[in-house]
Amino acid sequence: MLRGFATISYWADDLEAAKDWYAELLGVQPYFSAPGPDGRAGYYEFRVGDYRHELGLIDSRFRPGGPAAGPGGAVMFWHVDDLAGAVERLLSLGAVTYEKITERGEGFVTASVVDPFGNVLGVMHNAHYLEVLAAGPRG
Repeated sequence: MLRGFATISYWADDLEAAKDWYAELLGVQPYFSAPGPDGRAGYYEFRVGDYRHELGLIDSRFRPGGPAAGPGGAVMFWHVDDLAGAVERLLSLGAVTYEKITERGEGFVTASVVDPFGNVLGVMHNAHYLEVLAAGPRG
């Protein structure tokens, strides 16, 4: 039923600032954008990582149920080769620690930050990800 991660969406009150922040973090500009119903920018999308997963940034005015009171909910973890370096880079760009670097078991280390727009961004060194990557698509 679930074929794979397609898109993760992050919300931002200042969509242009979020676009610029993620472009700086990722080293690429969004490949897709769409206006909201009022014609102003409403959505930006980046392709990220080995499988070109999608990271979408959505203007908070389109958040279902209204604005959130703070970070929370599910945490999407992105695999990184250098966890400490990734966390250092995120913090240098203005993110704040949500959960410090934590050993989860052999081959699994995680950390998470809150981006300047209130979204939780997880990073992880994951031995299973590396196995899947080495095996290739549907390996």
